[in-house]
Amino acid sequence: MTSSPSDTEAAAHPLQSFADHVAEAVGGTAEIQFDTIKLRVPADQWADALTTARDDLDLVFFSWLSAIDWANDVEVGDTLKEGVDERIELLCTVGDLTEGRRVTFSTDLSNDKPSVSSLVEVYAGANWHEREAAEMFGIVFKGHPNLDHLYLLDSFIGNPLRKSYPLLSREVKPWPGSVDVEAMPEKPSTENPGA
Repeated sequence: MTSSPSDTEAAAHPLQSFADHVAEAVGGTAEIQFDTIKLRVPADQWADALTTARDDLDLVFFSWLSAIDWANDVEVGDTLKEGVDERIELLCTVGDLTEGRRVTFSTDLSNDKPSVSSLVEVYAGANWHEREAAEMFGIVFKGHPNLDHLYLLDSFIGNPLRKSYPLLSREVKPWPGSVDVEAMPEKPSTENPGA
């Protein structure tokens, strides 16, 4: 007779053991949503946590880095229905090359003057991602070798992916706006031609 797993074991997510191991190794807190491990670390431990992930946990593949502007006030459009804790959330996904496991690291930065240590010395692939995040969100990546603009003119003022940035297209039609679709032309009737 085989024994059945306890309710706790049956309810545990298959990634839970790995998530707990990563959280303990880097000193963060892990959660699993949609089969994805998200690990939150303090901003002052950002580069150290990802160095540990690379060196000790074999998470050597840099996938991407970007940010989310969690702001209550928007320049144009509807305000949020619920207030949020205003901040810039910086996200970075890294993975291993053998098991196919990946972890999305997250840290919160000040909305006023977002700043964090650069990952370029840890993952060379972070270079362009950090340049984009600096340009679009205004994040200062301390220690980055070259935060020149990727997309915008050097004379451009502002950070277009911040919710407080006034985009002309949002002034013309607030986002999310309804979609304008022209009606399809009616087909000529083929019944009783020439009648």
